[in-house]
Amino acid sequence: MPAYPARILLVDDHELFREGLAGLVNAQPDLVVVGQASDGLEALTMARDVQPDLIIMDINMPICDGLEATRLIREALPEVRIVMLTVHDKDEKLFAAIKAGANGYMLKDTSATDFLRGVCGALGGEATLPPKLAASLVEAYARLATQPSHLIPAEDEPDLTGRELEVLYLVATGASNQEIAEQLSISLHTTKSHVRSILAKLHAVNRRQAARLAARRGLL
Repeated sequence: MPAYPARILLVDDHELFREGLAGLVNAQPDLVVVGQASDGLEALTMARDVQPDLIIMDINMPICDGLEATRLIREALPEVRIVMLTVHDKDEKLFAAIKAGANGYMLKDTSATDFLRGVCGALGGEATLPPKLAASLVEAYARLATQPSHLIPAEDEPDLTGRELEVLYLVATGASNQEIAEQLSISLHTTKSHVRSILAKLHAVNRRQAARLAARRGLL
């Protein structure tokens, strides 16, 4: 259990919604919002700076979505708690969030009381999940446990495109984004987008780690 007031970082690209959450959180004597971010990359930088106890993270955001940001933050700050807050109640979103390293999952249409209960539960080490999705998660893992071990993949292979593999090879050689753009005759913006996608798919926190993981998986 963190020392109080617990430090909360809010991440959502809708400012009005984010400000509403901030007002709700700051009205609680044992909670305080220490930062707000509008996309995943900003959240990663801010999390390193403010060292929150809990991050409330939207899934769908521009530039870097919540799933990618969760993977990156989990690598950089393994102790921080992360709860996804989203409009989606689909099982696949839940499973993707848990796989990315989230500690819980709440829906945006939840009541203020249930939201605060979920926040306190997450801070206390609980897995915060809506009852319906919690049941789906238990059923999915029960099915997985009954599969023969040879049918369960040890590690998912990253689904890199041909262009991403070309960029990854150049990243591994130590080339800068500008050098990659010039060599492949693509824009710097496109190069940066490819690099972000590669880092997300490899679950890497930086270019050096991406190169190591790619070499380990035989992608280079």
